[in-house]
Amino acid sequence: MRLASLGSGSKGNATLIAAGSTLVMIDCGFSLKETRRRMQRLGVAPEQLDAILVTHEHSDHSAGVAVLSRNASVPVYLTHGTASTGRIQSCHETVRFNAGDTFIIGDLSIQAIAVPHDAREPCQYRVSYGDLCWGVLTDLGSITPHVIQSYSQCQGLMLEFNHDVDMLQAGEYPPALKRRVGGDWGHLNNHQAVQFLSAVGTEGLRHLVMAHVSENNNCLDRARSALSAVIDPTDERVIFADQGDGLEWLSLA
Repeated sequence: MRLASLGSGSKGNATLIAAGSTLVMIDCGFSLKETRRRMQRLGVAPEQLDAILVTHEHSDHSAGVAVLSRNASVPVYLTHGTASTGRIQSCHETVRFNAGDTFIIGDLSIQAIAVPHDAREPCQYRVSYGDLCWGVLTDLGSITPHVIQSYSQCQGLMLEFNHDVDMLQAGEYPPALKRRVGGDWGHLNNHQAVQFLSAVGTEGLRHLVMAHVSENNNCLDRARSALSAVIDPTDERVIFADQGDGLEWLSLA
């Protein structure tokens, strides 16, 4: 069971998960041309996708979904709330579900996890293949007991380390945007991510991907410093998914 990232950050997100004969993409915030280029770098093509899973309607996660779906004839899975925003239209095919549902796509079992974020019925995903599981958890402003329970016992985890609190407050964002990013319905800061890891435990993790790191309000040194409270940031299990180059394939098997 493998995971790769086409890129992670406020300028565009897309994550690939493959197992057995199934390949899915979580979100697509890139143009069709850029998506094809980044997928080619990872040795796959859009026509190989079995589904595109959408977490929410914000453009850095959804801007490229519809055109990719039409161009490669790929079905799009999204919550009823995300669909109701009208921001993802004219797809090849859509499958709507409720946050909290579990469904099957090919060889993969997909659990949609409801999360607190300023979107309409946002979700994140826990993807399983037999006894193996990748958890993808970005774009949420706070950690709930439900989120902790849902992401326990994952062997691989892609986790948001969006901002450093001090950098956000000292930065150039207007006050309203600072409140939005740092609020309970915004994005996780470094210490919230570490608190989550402390709650779910890191002993069973084979890979921890630090993702959605803000280019304006965070830096790897601060994220890694915070991470050191629960796991050595130089541990080979810890990997960074960046905006430009994403992340090469990581395997759980």
